[in-house]
This record gives sequence, structure tokens and C-alpha cells, in this order.
Amino acid sequence: MSRIVITGGPGAGKTTLLTALQARGFAIVGDSARAIIQDRRRRGLSPRPDPSGFANEVLRMDIAGYTQHAASVGTVFFDRCVLDALCMLDQVTPLGAAELGEWLMKYRFAPEVFVLPPWEEIYATDAERDHTFAHAMSVNGTLLEWYRRCGYRINEVPRLPVAERCDYVLQSLSNVNSG
Repeated sequence: MSRIVITGGPGAGKTTLLTALQARGFAIVGDSARAIIQDRRRRGLSPRPDPSGFANEVLRMDIAGYTQHAASVGTVFFDRCVLDALCMLDQVTPLGAAELGEWLMKYRFAPEVFVLPPWEEIYATDAERDHTFAHAMSVNGTLLEWYRRCGYRINEVPRLPVAERCDYVLQSLSNVNSG
């Protein structure tokens, strides 16, 4: 099984891309942070608990998503993942090299990560995405550094219509698998 990460800052089109990949028959794991914020709003709570609590809640859900698909055959696409949650945790309380190494050994993903860069023309706020575009750019930069630190190769997905983005990701995977 291939576990493929689609990541990047908020509002770059990750969920739209994953929905399109799902429509093409691929398994996907949704964005935990958005699900947590939606659930908290439904319960009348603030959108996010403290940063550490939020990161731990995202990590818990991302581990569950990873575990749920552990026996899956074929390719599974992740809308962010355990690694993004660890990045959030690292910002609150830096992870030591040994601890990070243990996480990386336990939760493995394909060595190439697809990053959707900030795209101002499609960026929009909503009930769950209440940050500015500048914040989205900052998050993207942090994630790029994080994934490189974790030893992953970055493949920046071009700003294209969603069908072409799907084609780009699938062709990139095909090239890796045939090479």
C-alpha cells in the first residue's frame, strides 16, 4: 500500500483535490483539523482549544485514520496526516531527535509529499478556516521546512484546475513507480 500525503497551508485546494481523487476511485483520509473544528462548533465550543490540546486532538484523529487504513490495498491519499500534527506539536513543545525518529519509524508515508502552495485567487475563509491568507503562507512555509526536516521530498503541485491537479499527482506517482 502507498500512503500519499497531500499537504500545504489552509485554503490551497487540498480537500477539493482529495475529493476529486476519491471520485476517481482512490481511498482518502480527510482533514482532521477541519473535522475537529466543525465538531467543536456544533457543541458550542470555541473552534480550537489551546494549541497543545488542538495538536494532540489532531494527532489522535490522524493516528486513527492511519490505523484504519493500515490494511488497505492500493493507494490511500491523506489530507494532511500524522506528520502535520507532529509539526503542530513541535511548534508548541519541540520534539527531540530521538522522539521524532520514533514517530517517523512508526508512521511511514511515501517519500514524496505533494504540497499545494498558497493560492490567493482560490483562498476563502469559512466557518472552519478563519485565518488570513498571510497565515496560510506562513503555515505552508513551516510545513515545507518540517517535511524536509523529516526527510521527505517535496513535490509542489502546480496551480491548475482540479482535474489537471489530479492528473499531475497521478502522473508523478506513475513516474516514481516506473522509475
